[in-house]
Amino acid sequence: MIHVNFEFKARLRNEKHIRAVLKQQRARFVGADHQVDTYFYVPHGRLKVREGDIENALIFYERPNDQGARAAKVQMLELRPENPVKSILSDALGVLAVVDKRREIYFVDNVKIHLDRVRALGEFVEVEAISRGSSLDQVRAQAHEFQCLFHIAPQDLIGESYSDLILKKRERTAE
Repeated sequence: MIHVNFEFKARLRNEKHIRAVLKQQRARFVGADHQVDTYFYVPHGRLKVREGDIENALIFYERPNDQGARAAKVQMLELRPENPVKSILSDALGVLAVVDKRREIYFVDNVKIHLDRVRALGEFVEVEAISRGSSLDQVRAQAHEFQCLFHIAPQDLIGESYSDLILKKRERTAE
Protein backbone atom coordinates (compact mmCIF):
# COMPACT_ATOMS: atom_id res chain seq x y z
CA MET A 1 0.00 0.00 0.00
CA ILE A 2 1.36 3.44 -0.96
CA HIS A 3 -0.04 6.70 0.40
CA VAL A 4 1.01 10.21 1.37
CA ASN A 5 0.71 11.53 4.92
CA PHE A 6 0.98 15.01 6.26
CA GLU A 7 2.46 14.50 9.69
CA PHE A 8 4.14 16.15 12.61
CA LYS A 9 5.80 15.07 15.84
CA ALA A 10 6.11 17.15 19.02
CA ARG A 11 7.22 16.82 22.60
CA LEU A 12 4.22 15.83 24.73
CA ARG A 13 3.97 18.77 27.10
CA ASN A 14 0.18 19.05 27.49
CA GLU A 15 -1.06 15.45 27.69
CA LYS A 16 -4.17 16.31 29.72
CA HIS A 17 -5.29 18.85 27.12
CA ILE A 18 -4.57 16.47 24.22
CA ARG A 19 -6.60 13.72 25.89
CA ALA A 20 -9.48 16.17 26.36
CA VAL A 21 -9.34 17.08 22.66
CA LEU A 22 -9.30 13.39 21.70
CA LYS A 23 -12.42 12.87 23.80
CA GLN A 24 -14.13 15.95 22.35
CA GLN A 25 -13.29 14.78 18.80
CA ARG A 26 -14.67 11.31 19.64
CA ALA A 27 -11.37 9.72 18.69
CA ARG A 28 -11.51 5.96 18.25
CA PHE A 29 -8.99 4.25 20.54
CA VAL A 30 -7.35 1.37 18.67
CA GLY A 31 -5.23 0.22 21.59
CA ALA A 32 -1.93 0.44 23.41
CA ASP A 33 0.94 -1.16 21.54
CA HIS A 34 4.49 -2.01 22.55
CA GLN A 35 6.41 -1.44 19.31
CA VAL A 36 10.00 -2.10 18.38
CA ASP A 37 11.06 -0.43 15.13
CA THR A 38 14.29 -1.71 13.59
CA TYR A 39 15.75 0.74 11.04
CA PHE A 40 18.13 -0.45 8.32
CA TYR A 41 20.89 1.23 6.35
CA VAL A 42 19.47 2.37 2.99
CA PRO A 43 20.76 4.87 0.39
CA HIS A 44 17.73 7.18 0.76
CA GLY A 45 14.58 7.39 2.82
CA ARG A 46 13.99 5.18 5.83
CA LEU A 47 13.29 1.45 5.94
CA LYS A 48 12.10 -0.24 9.10
CA VAL A 49 10.40 -3.34 10.39
CA ARG A 50 7.80 -2.65 13.06
CA GLU A 51 7.09 -5.41 15.56
CA GLY A 52 4.19 -4.84 17.90
CA ASP A 53 1.20 -6.33 19.62
CA ILE A 54 -1.17 -4.48 17.24
CA GLU A 55 0.94 -3.32 14.28
CA ASN A 56 3.51 -5.41 12.40
CA ALA A 57 4.80 -4.07 9.12
CA LEU A 58 7.64 -3.42 6.73
CA ILE A 59 7.64 0.34 6.16
CA PHE A 60 9.61 2.49 3.73
CA TYR A 61 9.10 6.24 3.83
CA GLU A 62 10.59 9.41 2.46
CA ARG A 63 10.10 12.81 4.03
CA PRO A 64 12.16 15.86 4.86
CA ASN A 65 13.31 16.50 8.42
CA ASP A 66 11.32 19.73 8.58
CA GLN A 67 9.62 20.95 11.71
CA GLY A 68 5.86 21.19 11.41
CA ALA A 69 3.54 19.21 9.18
CA ARG A 70 5.37 17.78 6.21
CA ALA A 71 4.52 15.36 3.44
CA ALA A 72 5.71 11.77 3.76
CA LYS A 73 5.45 9.22 0.97
CA VAL A 74 4.83 5.90 2.72
CA GLN A 75 4.94 2.34 1.41
CA MET A 76 3.82 -0.30 3.85
CA LEU A 77 3.44 -4.06 3.81
CA GLU A 78 1.64 -5.65 6.76
CA LEU A 79 3.54 -8.60 8.23
CA ARG A 80 2.56 -11.50 10.38
CA PRO A 81 4.14 -11.62 13.81
CA GLU A 82 7.29 -13.72 14.11
CA ASN A 83 8.29 -13.45 10.43
CA PRO A 84 11.86 -13.64 9.03
CA VAL A 85 11.89 -10.20 7.34
CA LYS A 86 13.84 -8.41 10.10
CA SER A 87 16.49 -11.13 10.19
CA ILE A 88 16.89 -11.11 6.41
CA LEU A 89 17.15 -7.30 6.20
CA SER A 90 19.52 -7.20 9.19
CA ASP A 91 21.87 -9.62 7.42
CA ALA A 92 21.53 -7.92 4.02
CA LEU A 93 21.58 -4.22 4.99
CA GLY A 94 22.70 -3.92 8.61
CA VAL A 95 20.81 -2.37 11.51
CA LEU A 96 21.04 1.42 11.79
CA ALA A 97 18.96 1.94 14.95
CA VAL A 98 16.31 0.34 17.14
CA VAL A 99 13.44 2.36 18.62
CA ASP A 100 11.48 0.83 21.51
CA LYS A 101 8.24 2.59 22.40
CA ARG A 102 4.87 2.29 24.07
CA ARG A 103 2.25 3.79 21.78
CA GLU A 104 -1.42 4.63 22.25
CA ILE A 105 -3.14 4.68 18.86
CA TYR A 106 -6.22 6.82 18.09
CA PHE A 107 -8.11 7.71 14.91
CA VAL A 108 -10.32 10.65 14.03
CA ASP A 109 -11.56 9.74 10.55
CA ASN A 110 -8.38 9.46 8.42
CA VAL A 111 -6.16 11.16 11.03
CA LYS A 112 -4.04 8.83 13.16
CA ILE A 113 -2.81 10.15 16.49
CA HIS A 114 -0.07 8.52 18.58
CA LEU A 115 0.82 9.21 22.18
CA ASP A 116 4.31 7.75 22.47
CA ARG A 117 6.65 6.95 25.32
CA VAL A 118 9.97 6.24 23.66
CA ARG A 119 12.69 4.49 25.63
CA ALA A 120 15.67 6.81 26.16
CA LEU A 121 13.91 9.79 24.51
CA GLY A 122 10.75 10.68 26.42
CA GLU A 123 7.13 11.42 25.56
CA PHE A 124 5.77 12.61 22.22
CA VAL A 125 2.60 13.14 20.25
CA GLU A 126 2.48 12.32 16.54
CA VAL A 127 -0.26 13.18 14.09
CA GLU A 128 -0.54 11.56 10.65
CA ALA A 129 -3.25 12.85 8.33
CA ILE A 130 -3.46 10.01 5.80
CA SER A 131 -4.35 10.78 2.18
CA ARG A 132 -6.58 7.79 1.49
CA GLY A 133 -9.28 9.42 -0.65
CA SER A 134 -8.35 12.95 0.42
CA SER A 135 -6.35 15.56 -1.45
CA LEU A 136 -2.94 16.68 -0.21
CA ASP A 137 -4.41 20.09 0.58
CA GLN A 138 -7.06 18.44 2.76
CA VAL A 139 -4.59 16.33 4.73
CA ARG A 140 -2.23 19.28 5.13
CA ALA A 141 -5.13 21.29 6.57
CA GLN A 142 -6.10 18.40 8.88
CA ALA A 143 -2.57 18.15 10.29
CA HIS A 144 -2.52 21.91 10.85
CA GLU A 145 -5.95 21.76 12.52
CA PHE A 146 -4.76 19.14 15.02
CA GLN A 147 -1.62 21.14 15.74
CA CYS A 148 -3.89 24.07 16.64
CA LEU A 149 -6.41 21.93 18.56
CA PHE A 150 -3.60 20.33 20.60
CA HIS A 151 -1.98 23.76 21.27
CA ILE A 152 1.37 22.52 19.97
CA ALA A 153 3.89 25.35 20.19
CA PRO A 154 6.31 25.72 17.25
CA GLN A 155 9.33 25.17 19.55
CA ASP A 156 7.91 21.77 20.55
CA LEU A 157 7.81 20.46 16.97
CA ILE A 158 10.48 17.93 16.01
CA GLY A 159 11.63 17.33 12.46
CA GLU A 160 13.68 14.19 12.98
CA SER A 161 12.49 10.61 13.20
CA TYR A 162 12.88 8.69 16.43
CA SER A 163 15.76 6.82 14.79
CA ASP A 164 17.55 10.14 14.13
CA LEU A 165 17.05 11.17 17.76
CA ILE A 166 18.39 7.82 19.00
CA LEU A 167 21.45 8.18 16.74
CA LYS A 168 22.09 11.74 17.97
CA LYS A 169 21.84 10.60 21.57
CA ARG A 170 24.23 7.73 20.85
CA GLU A 171 26.75 10.18 19.31
CA ARG A 172 26.54 12.52 22.32
CA THR A 173 27.14 9.70 24.81
CA ALA A 174 30.08 8.39 22.74
CA GLU A 175 31.88 11.75 22.96
